[in-house]
Parts: sequence; structure tokens; C-alpha cells
Amino acid sequence: MCGITGVFDTRGGKKIDRNLLQCMNQTLVHRGPDDGQIHIEPNIGLGHRRLSIMDISSGQQPLFNEDASVVVVFNGEIYNFEQLADELSTLGHKFRTHCDTEVIVHAWEEWGEQCVTHFNGMFAFAIWDRNQQVLFLARDRLGIKPFYYTWLNNGLFLFASELKALLVHPDFDRTLDHQAIEDYFAYGYVPDPKTIFKNTFKLNPGHTLMLRQDQSIASSREYWDIPFQPHDALNEQEAAEELVTRLRSAVDKRLMSEVPLGAFLSGGVDSSAIVALMSGLMQEPVNTCSISFSDRAFDESDYAQMVVERYQTQHFTEQVEQNDFDLIDRLATLYDEPFADSSAIPTYRVCELAKKRVTVALSGDGGDENFAGYRRYRWYMIEEQLRSKLPLGLRKPIFGLLGYVYPKADWAPKFLRAKTTFESLARDSVEGYFHSVSVLDNKLRQQLFSRDFHRSLQGYQAIEVLRYYDVKNPARDALSRVQYLDMKTYLAGDILTKVDRASMAHSLEVRIPLLDYEFVEWLSGLPASMKLRRQEGKYIFKKSLESYLPHEVLYRNKMGFAVPLASWFRGPLREHVRTTLLGNILADTGIFNMVFIKKMLDQHQSGRRDYSAPIWTLLMFEAFLRNVLSTSSSYVEQIEKVA
Repeated sequence: MCGITGVFDTRGGKKIDRNLLQCMNQTLVHRGPDDGQIHIEPNIGLGHRRLSIMDISSGQQPLFNEDASVVVVFNGEIYNFEQLADELSTLGHKFRTHCDTEVIVHAWEEWGEQCVTHFNGMFAFAIWDRNQQVLFLARDRLGIKPFYYTWLNNGLFLFASELKALLVHPDFDRTLDHQAIEDYFAYGYVPDPKTIFKNTFKLNPGHTLMLRQDQSIASSREYWDIPFQPHDALNEQEAAEELVTRLRSAVDKRLMSEVPLGAFLSGGVDSSAIVALMSGLMQEPVNTCSISFSDRAFDESDYAQMVVERYQTQHFTEQVEQNDFDLIDRLATLYDEPFADSSAIPTYRVCELAKKRVTVALSGDGGDENFAGYRRYRWYMIEEQLRSKLPLGLRKPIFGLLGYVYPKADWAPKFLRAKTTFESLARDSVEGYFHSVSVLDNKLRQQLFSRDFHRSLQGYQAIEVLRYYDVKNPARDALSRVQYLDMKTYLAGDILTKVDRASMAHSLEVRIPLLDYEFVEWLSGLPASMKLRRQEGKYIFKKSLESYLPHEVLYRNKMGFAVPLASWFRGPLREHVRTTLLGNILADTGIFNMVFIKKMLDQHQSGRRDYSAPIWTLLMFEAFLRNVLSTSSSYVEQIEKVA
């Protein structure tokens, strides 16, 4: 795993600043502490930070073809590189290394921009072809690896694995994108392809971008999408058997390494499944890592221990205190833009623990999206059944009124909190799902933002993100439809972003078998009834694992990687959140209605309402403003650091 960065002069005639490129590259040292090199030639400069995993002795980058006319910088892993190397060798290509990076160079020479369709892996890379005067950029199908880019007013095109490398450039435009702010307070992250900065973007998962000289604008091209095409009829037993066979293959591909390798083990179904299959493929005991919590309501360590004992793993665990909130400012600098998933805290800690033992870890991420494991899917399907009984024209006034008059009861059991359900039923399917995933719903965002900020949005609303993807949604049934929406938004924007930054902060590579694209394609074709059946999420996954994992692990209530925000903000962080959120930093932006923020804090801290998620979202936005936006990352300061 590595970090990449680069500068391309689209107009020509400018000399690439070596010191500046070196500074940009140096900001990514945490992604690649083992080596750092740059390459500069007319109009192009490329930088790379290396975390050595494969072919440690000869896999340095930037890496060239035989005549040095093609050069690549690459972040990720190509799991089928050996097969591709054999194929390319028979076509006459000469290899000097035994690393996956060189496969990319020769695949480009042989197949051009179609090279990405041959790769099975997680990747973000940039290829410069001097003969064609082409810069080719690509990101993996599901967005496991990040890729950021921007155009400057002087014609320079910058790209990097993280925003912090772009922020170093003295001409980087730090103007905030107001639509991205609206998105952030709806979703808790900034969905691709936007970033928090107006003129800076993420390359969408499954997309490529090709630039030539005298080209100040270029559109990205999609080379892959999740098909959701139904399979030929499979009975339950056949599906379960094939599922395990395909997942075992996906795990096996990800065991290649010349450095210590292990796995995260939370005690949930997904990570336990990965450990179980690893144990059957490895001769030595699997290195497993997990964290426990002092608060038993959030602790899954007993379930992890069941898997440890069954497979005799080499297990390492550490207890994290529930008051582990000292990471707030650290997280802001890791993510470079507002990011409000509070499980980033325990994710950071488990990566910190894993790095003490291994350099590569396999994770169980992607299981909830693939197999409909989130609780919100169950509620959505119940609501969809009710929506199907009445047309929207009748539902909207009836349930809209019920949602308006029914009291908000955060303290009550879920089945008594009908206000949210009524509000969802008054909407169409996409609106209903958007309402269920929003950190701050439409009404709260309307109250949170100032009048001037609302005017600046010119009618834009965050639901447009889901509407955009729903237009091209290939799924035919209601459950698959929202799975697709999550895979295009939440998976890349939240889950994979969280894991990438937390792991790379510790120079740890994380591999994700459940997101093997061939496995994802096959799973998308299974009927919805095999994923969610009678309120049992991950139905076929659990059935397929019954001979591999204890019943207590498979069929228990989902806990998630949660932290006790509500009690933090009423207890140890009570004064901190008031001072922070009611201080000058948020007030001076002009974005917020400060009277409403105070009202939220008062109601939460009195116990009348649970505003923990909105408060955390505001805290992380304030931390971004204070630690990233207003912090000088000047060229001169960075040169001094490098020197």
C-alpha cells in the first residue's frame, strides 16, 4: 500500500517545481514509510511513497517500461498479477521485477485504457505515456483506494491519494463547496465525486480519466458497475455452497505477502467468516486482532474469543476505554475534510493494535452492503410494503400529518418511535430511504443553516445524490435498489474512506475479500429473499457458514462498532461541546443558525432529546475548520520540514 501524487502542466511551458513535488509527496509518508521517490520530465512530475509488501527488493516506484517511455505510480494491489504477467510475457513483454506494479505498465502498452478491465484488485494509479503525451488515471471498481484531483487557474492539474498533498500547493483553492456542506450534514461524509473544496474532486469508483496537453477539462469514463443481473435458478443449498467456494477464492487471493499478515476479528459475522476461511488456507495460525470496551453494552470480545478458540488463532486484544475522545482533532487531520462516522475512533484503535503485529490485515468490510445486513434495510422493506398499498397522492397528506403531530420520542423503544416511520411513508421510495440514512433530516438542516447559506444553495438538496444514482440503478427489486444506492455512496464515501485513512495512518495495508469484484457481481445476482428473509439479514451468508462458526456468533443481534456519544455529550464532554460549538469558529462562518445549535445542546444535555449524531457532525466540522482549513500548509513551511 502506498501514496501517490503528481503535477501535470496541461498548457505546457512551465517547469515542474521539484521542491514542491517533494513536499506534496512527503505529506503522504504515513502511507509509505519505506521509500519515497519522484520523477520529473517536461510537463509532468510524479511522486510515490512506498509501503513494501511484495517484491521488497525491486518494486520501487515510479516504475518504467523497457525504454522508459511509460511510467506509473500506483497505490494498491493487483491480486491476479501473476496470471497477467504470464499472459503479457507470451505477448512479448519483458519483466524486470516480480511485482504487480510492472504489470500495470505492460497492460497499458498492450490494452490501453481497457487495461483496467483486466485487473482484479484495489488500486489508484497514474500512467504517463510520453510517446502519446497522455496522462491516464484510474480507480478500482468499488473505491477501496482513494484518488483526489484538482485543476489550478494556471493550467496545472494536481492529483494525490489524499487531500493533504494538494493542500500543500500555494495555489490550491480552499473555497468551500456549499453543496458539499449540505451533503455532509445529510450523510455525515462528502459523497463522491465532490470534496469539501469547490474545485477539487474524487475520481469515482470504477472510473478512469485521461488527459492530454491543451486540455483543461476532461470527463471521466465508467468502466464497471454492479450488474444486479439475476442468475439462473439456484436453490438455497447450491447458493450456500457456491458462496463459500467463491469467498474462499477471494480470501486466498489476498494472502500473498512478504510481510506479516493477519486479520481483524470483531466477533461479528463478517470478520469471523474471513478468519474461518483464512484458517483453512494457511499452514500457520492466523494472527487476529480485536479491541474490547470497558462498557459491556458495546463489547463483542466474548464472541471474538469463541472464534479464536475454535480456530486457535494467534490473538491479540486491547481494551479501549469508552472515554476515548482525545482523537477528535487527530481524525480531522487524517480525513482532510469533514467526516462524521464516530466508529472512526475504534477503527483507528484496532488498526493501531494490528500494526504492532502485522503489516497486512484482512477485514470483513462490505458484508452489510452485499448481504443486506443493516437494520435500516428491514425497516425500509416494511415501509415499502406499506407504500405499495397506497399511492403517493394519498400517503403524502395522511402520513405527512401523522408525522407532523406525532411526538418525537428518542427515549422510547424503536417500535414506539413512529414519527420517523410516518415521515418516511409520506415520501416516495428514494425520499424515504434518504430520510432513514440522514444524520440530520431535511427539517433539522433547514433549522441548522442560516438564511444566507440556504440562499447560496439555490434550491440544491442532498437527496439529489441518491436520485442521480437511482436514475441509472440496474436493480429490479426494492431491496437491491437500496443496496445499489449504498454501494455507490455510503460504501465508498464512509466505510472505505474510514478504513483507508485509519489503516494508512499506521502504515497498515487492509485487504477486503468481501469486496472482490467478481464476488460482488455474483452476489448482486442472488434473489433478495436470500439476503433478507423474515427480518433476518445476511440470511444465505449465515446459512453457508453454519458449519464454520458458532451459532451464537451467527445469530445474535448486530452491535456495530459504536461509541457512546450521547453519554459523552451529557457527561465528560459536556462543557467541551458547548464551548466548541457555541464559540467563534462556527459562528464566524455565517453558515449556521447559532440559536438552533444552542437549542439542540440544551435539549440533548437535559435528556429531552437525543441529538448526539448532529452534535458529533458539528464537532467534526468545527475540527476540520480549525485543524485543516485554517491551518497554514504553506510551501515554505513544508520545504523546511523536508529539509
